Amino acid sequence: MEPRLKRIFIRSMAILLAIHLAYFIYGYFTFRSIGDYYIYTEFYRFKFYDDVSISHFFVTSIFLFILTIVLIRWRPTPDFRTWRNRLFSGLWLMVIALFSVSFFISYSFGCNAKMRTEVPEKTLTEDKQLINLLQPFLYYYPVYSSENIFQPEHILYPKPYPVVMERDTIFYNPQDQYNYSTETKYYSIDTILLKDTTLKSLDSKSKSILNTLGLDENSLQKRIISQQKKGDSVQVIYKGMQVYPDHDEDISIFLEDKNLYLPIKKLDEKNQQYNNAVKRYQLLNQYPKDSLVKYFEKLNAVFKKYKIESKIKTADLAQDVFYFHNHRDDILNEIRNDHDRAALKEKFGVLERLFYNSNFLHPNIQNIFFLVWFGVWLLLFLLMLTVGFVKLKQNKNVQF
Repeated sequence: MEPRLKRIFIRSMAILLAIHLAYFIYGYFTFRSIGDYYIYTEFYRFKFYDDVSISHFFVTSIFLFILTIVLIRWRPTPDFRTWRNRLFSGLWLMVIALFSVSFFISYSFGCNAKMRTEVPEKTLTEDKQLINLLQPFLYYYPVYSSENIFQPEHILYPKPYPVVMERDTIFYNPQDQYNYSTETKYYSIDTILLKDTTLKSLDSKSKSILNTLGLDENSLQKRIISQQKKGDSVQVIYKGMQVYPDHDEDISIFLEDKNLYLPIKKLDEKNQQYNNAVKRYQLLNQYPKDSLVKYFEKLNAVFKKYKIESKIKTADLAQDVFYFHNHRDDILNEIRNDHDRAALKEKFGVLERLFYNSNFLHPNIQNIFFLVWFGVWLLLFLLMLTVGFVKLKQNKNVQF
């Protein structure tokens, strides 16, 4: 590259990097608290009317004005006459043009850095895990009548759960199609691996295994849910023993929900669901009752951190949970878990977006941004070529 032009570019980049660092620091220290975010919050976009945009406009304009004067005063050496040098100079100018019109992006990076300092990803993950764990205790009470959310097929722990439902229709009179009743049964979902790929001719070892389980070839065929070939064997998932979740004292409505409020990134969702189910079961059936109160206290601390209004009194909510856990035949028409559910959904929705879908260049301004970038670069590039052409032509010793 032409040495004098190279010095101009290096100095320009040093100045631009210093300005970008200043905007990064400005974004870091002007970051609003996580609790002040609302549903439309996004990383900074050029808005034309606030201090960042106005300063950005003037700083960019002043820098480009000075660079233009420097390029006009620049006296090229004969090295500039080759197209290779002109090409590299054009690429340098493209980078300089990009850095000169993107200070607001560094401002966004500063905001992002401060956000992650206030709430590191590890802390956000722990908060989401806590809400996922306690989610079945936090619904508005009419939701507890929803069969889509609360049903025995969602129970993941303890064994022999999970289960599969089988519904039979019983006609009392074959001639009367309107005189019938339905019967619902639940069977555990079990798995067995047999050394046979067809299940048509089981060896003695496989038959003995089935006998131990109280099955034979015919009954197994009727209970198969699915089967998958694995090498010279077949993995069979089948309906096992019949279970009675409605009469199981360890099971309550709070265990019949496996939904995740916000899945944890990079972790298998099924494992998350299972681990939450185990923990909920332990809180309801194995741990001291004070353990659940302590978890609700942690939840209130999370609500306070994100400025989510909550009227939850931890002891009262725990009392309600254990009451409906022990009186499963009672209709759950009241539970003292009042909190701002809309704000909770909104705040964590924003956090998910800012953490994992960071949009430092908003789609609404992308076209304008790239157009401005290209325009600045084209003007600088044409100016550089024009100055180089004119001044080299004036030099009698150089043929351009």
